[in-house]
Amino acid sequence: MARIKKGDTVEVITGKDKGRRGKVIRVYPQNQRVLVQGINIVKKHMRQRRQDMPGGIIEMEAPIHISNVMPVCNRCGRGVRVGFKILEDGTKVRVCKKCGETI
Repeated sequence: MARIKKGDTVEVITGKDKGRRGKVIRVYPQNQRVLVQGINIVKKHMRQRRQDMPGGIIEMEAPIHISNVMPVCNRCGRGVRVGFKILEDGTKVRVCKKCGETI
């Protein structure tokens, strides 16, 4: 089970976007990277592919290493470490190490 999943709100803990928060768009488990909305913006030179798609320099998000982000707990309101707990019905859930709230 992954500590960070698609749709989670995460906080960047190091790098040029330190302290900023965003929503996880995509997770790349093989590369240990995540794509976060509005974080790690890079400029990419794009060639015109079709008549209606203009070329030029566009800004887009680039993946960031998974160790540089922390999930944000809803109750604590800040980046927290993640633990795991098995409920009575046998399902495994992620919990906040600080307050014990299910993430």
